Amino acid sequence: MKAATVGADKRVAVVEKDLRPLKANEALLKMECCGVCHTDLHVKNGDFGDVTGRVLGHEGIGRVVEVGSDVTSLKIGDRASVAWMFEACGKCEYCVNGQETLCRSVINAGYTADGGMAEECIVTADYAVKVPDGLGSAEASSITCAGVTTYKAIKESNVKPGQWIAIYGLGGLGNLALQYAKEVFNCKVIGLDVNDLQLDFAKELGADVVINPAKEDAAKKIIELTDGGAHGAVVTAVSKAAFNSAVDCVRAAGTIVAVGLPSESMDLNIPRLVLDGIKVVGSLVGTRNDLAEAFQFGAEGKVVPKVHMRPLEDINDIFDEMIDGKIKGRMVIDFTDK
Repeated sequence: MKAATVGADKRVAVVEKDLRPLKANEALLKMECCGVCHTDLHVKNGDFGDVTGRVLGHEGIGRVVEVGSDVTSLKIGDRASVAWMFEACGKCEYCVNGQETLCRSVINAGYTADGGMAEECIVTADYAVKVPDGLGSAEASSITCAGVTTYKAIKESNVKPGQWIAIYGLGGLGNLALQYAKEVFNCKVIGLDVNDLQLDFAKELGADVVINPAKEDAAKKIIELTDGGAHGAVVTAVSKAAFNSAVDCVRAAGTIVAVGLPSESMDLNIPRLVLDGIKVVGSLVGTRNDLAEAFQFGAEGKVVPKVHMRPLEDINDIFDEMIDGKIKGRMVIDFTDK
């Protein structure tokens, strides 16, 4: 099969690769598509450590063509996910308390296990979430990571219907965060990005207000238009400035949810955090239950990922476009015509 693997020169190598036989608790997926995520960029660049030869991809959707013995959660013909949370131990304090993404033994698709950017992929059956009818595979691929990550982050913000939420970064994650915030959580949304193309896109998706922090004081404007500050902020951007602005833009008792992974550390005004009861929390993707919920909202048409299908051979071009900020929506590798 063809697969996109981490190369030794920070480029992706498209290679021929053989799969091993299935184990008892596994399923084989014939891949239909796989989204390209900013985390894939980190992995292929070695930012999390050297994984040369690893098959990339954690936004995969495939159809089950074979199951191992003892598999009851999937059957042949089902569509299922290849997600960042590829497998957890299932028995630690995090797994048994609904925090399985924090499992200390977690395995991640496209990083510590071969992922879905290939014509076929082996998954741990109980951790591959079924895709509901009514949701296209390409759209589901974006929800598998970008969608569930932002859906969970908005949950963590504790923002209530009618309240203001600021979303910093309107790329592949942020445009879905905007849709979940508007259509599922019924919030008023402020979209922030330094790229005017993304701001225009956010307007199309229904943002109540858009702000370019490179052109004006974003936190000051948010405080003015919301009469005191946003009730919550979700930061998908990968810049220190975005995190610092988020701290400044929320009102007393507000929550900042960190999603993006900048290399720098954010500044925290400790007296303000204490005196105003500000909360700063990290949110890492979502559980299997979160993904099932996020899929269902997609199937109901409340969230519509903007996807662009591309051939596997375009993968390095896609990463170059990602770095240059040229991507609108989500680029998805198409395996259906192979």
